[in-house]
Amino acid sequence: MSKASTVEAPPATATDALDARDTRTDQTHTLAIKEGAIRASDLKQFKTDDGDDPGLLSYDPAFLNTAACRSAITFIDGDKGILRYRGYPIEQLAESSTFLEVAWLLRHGELPNQSEYDQFVHDITYHTYVHENLRKFLEGFRYDAHPMAMLNSSVAALASFYPSSRNIFEERERNISMIRLVAKVPTIAAFCYRHLKGLPFVYPDNDLSYVENFLSMVARMSEPKYEPNPIFVRALEVLFILHADHEQNCSTSAVRAVGSSHVDPFSAMSAGIAALFGPLHGGANEQVLRMIEEIGNVRNVPQYIEGVKAGKGKLMGFGHRVYKSYDPRARIVKKLADQVFEVVGVDKDLEIALELERIALSDDYFISRKLYPNVDFYTGLIYRSMAFPTEFFTVLFAIARTAGWLAQWEEMLMDKEQKIARPRQIYIGSAERPYEAIVQHRHAAGPRMQKDALRQ
Repeated sequence: MSKASTVEAPPATATDALDARDTRTDQTHTLAIKEGAIRASDLKQFKTDDGDDPGLLSYDPAFLNTAACRSAITFIDGDKGILRYRGYPIEQLAESSTFLEVAWLLRHGELPNQSEYDQFVHDITYHTYVHENLRKFLEGFRYDAHPMAMLNSSVAALASFYPSSRNIFEERERNISMIRLVAKVPTIAAFCYRHLKGLPFVYPDNDLSYVENFLSMVARMSEPKYEPNPIFVRALEVLFILHADHEQNCSTSAVRAVGSSHVDPFSAMSAGIAALFGPLHGGANEQVLRMIEEIGNVRNVPQYIEGVKAGKGKLMGFGHRVYKSYDPRARIVKKLADQVFEVVGVDKDLEIALELERIALSDDYFISRKLYPNVDFYTGLIYRSMAFPTEFFTVLFAIARTAGWLAQWEEMLMDKEQKIARPRQIYIGSAERPYEAIVQHRHAAGPRMQKDALRQ
């Protein structure tokens, strides 16, 4: 069990409470306040005189103001632009850490010492290869299959290679499954890239670092030894750190919800990949590039900006659901982007992006609405500069988020308060009504319909 995997319930504080009067019954009920929240189950005491009344529910579409768990992994203050992993500011981790060091931190709650880190790197390196049957499985996809669809299917398929991974409460099995995922997802992702390009698969080179190995499997051609561009290596390392976790977002919530059924971690993580596939989540940086393609020329930027102000379009890559000031990750990625652009140069599309950024950061319309460039705006530009195809951007996101998903999954398993996810609903359909036969000859037509179905 990891050092920080168990979430203990906080001690009760008798003085923190909310007194609420139910105007239906004129009764006042007391709800305990702990850590700035009330328990939704405490609302059940708000009942009418009807003996069948189950009590009040809280209604919160999209969980805009509902905490589904208590977590010690990631802290976000959207108003102040703060992001911390296990208490460490993201700026310091991006400056000084490696991705694997951050992956260890997210799971265990503390930074590794040298021996722990060396063993972790060894274990990850040892498990980078995938079974040959999985390679054949990937070859079965169409040449133009979306790489996220291939990644999702392949990660789910790993459960069939490791049936003992279902023993999730055995520490050894849980640990090896988590190591396998961190190690093998970059290999599978690189295989998806090569399939997309119609190139032969490149096997892992375990003499290389985690990020260098991934780039080798993506870009290596006929050279006997791949030597990656150090600027690209550093950029990807930092991007992986920035994307490693982001609290209870859509994909993390999906991993926790599916994992709450006590399924194996490969299946739970495939749910996270599926959620990340959506354009409102991991696909956001793709939308930035498509917006730039739509603008077409730097001369068209002012016209496009005016259209956004008039409600005729959206400025993709600006603003954030959580951050109401500048996205702290965006500051880091902006610096990275400048370094990458020095290597690859600035082309037409990058000129458009930089002009969008300049106008948005100086225009009162965007400033007053706190629509600052977010991490998706810059990551899309960096990935494009590194020659990754647009449809592959979210795969890169998924490689990094594997570390966070696994840490969140294990924390959920060790949390004694967690049960299988089962949200409530407010039923708005019809009341009970009698069935009335409408199709009079349905049963008579049955055999004929069955014969027709057989002919098809």
